[in-house]
Parts: sequence; structure tokens; C-alpha cells
Amino acid sequence: MGLQEEIKQSEFRNERLKGIVNIIYTYGWMKNHLNGHLRPFEITMQQFNVLRILNGQFPSPISTSEIRSRMLDKMSDASRIVDRLNKKDLVIRTPNKSDRRLVDVIISEKGRKLIHAIDQCSKEMDNFIGALTVEEAQQLNALLDKIRDEYNPAV
Repeated sequence: MGLQEEIKQSEFRNERLKGIVNIIYTYGWMKNHLNGHLRPFEITMQQFNVLRILNGQFPSPISTSEIRSRMLDKMSDASRIVDRLNKKDLVIRTPNKSDRRLVDVIISEKGRKLIHAIDQCSKEMDNFIGALTVEEAQQLNALLDKIRDEYNPAV
């Protein structure tokens, strides 16, 4: 079903505005499906994002400020997310040796096993955009990168 039918809007001011609305709508749609996919693992999308960052960094620790800079949702509170993951024994927090104000975080073995279990269901996640061919997915990625790269707001 097309965007116009989904949101029951017959017209848009122009195709660019329709594209913006479509991206926002699709983000919400995808977020709902991702949340459903992660629910059995009892973690949120933000927690999953932090675990993916830490798993990619493993075995090296990373500071919470570096985690924050890498997160998909820049409005997330990385420190609070790390605290919740620590309570679930999915990460290990240690004081930074060179700067006591910083905390280093590393994914625990339990966290790595959880990421592995989620990855076993990755085909389901891939199916979120399974209607696209590999070439179409590459084109989508290129177009989304172009949007971010070319946008220069007037300051």
C-alpha cells in the first residue's frame, strides 16, 4: 500500500515533501517492527544499538562519550543505557585509567551471546526491506547518504 493510502492523504505540496513524510512514516513502521523483533530478547532498540557498538569494538573498551557519538539516536542517554545493560550483566563498566571522569565499557560474554542470538534471527530483520533487490538496497543507501551529505542548512 502506498504512503497516500496509509496516511489517508490525497495530495502533497510536492514530491520532496512527500519523500520527507515517507521517510518519517517508514522510520516509524520500521521502528515498530524492530521493537517487536527485540522484545523476546528483553532489550530496547537503543540498548541493541549500544551492544552492537560494543561488540564491534570488542575486545577494546570504549568510553560512554564515544558510545554516544556512535549511536543512531543522538538524543539517547548513553550513560543511562549502559547502566541498564550493566544491571543485566550485558556490559562491564570500569574507570578509565587515564581520565577518572570517564568510564570505559566493554561488552560481557553474556552480551556477546545475546548479540549472537539476535543475529541468528537476522534474516527476519533483513526481510524488513526484503522487497528490494540487492541493487535497489544499494540505491536506497546511496540516496539516503546523498540526502545527508548534500543538506546544508542556512546558518
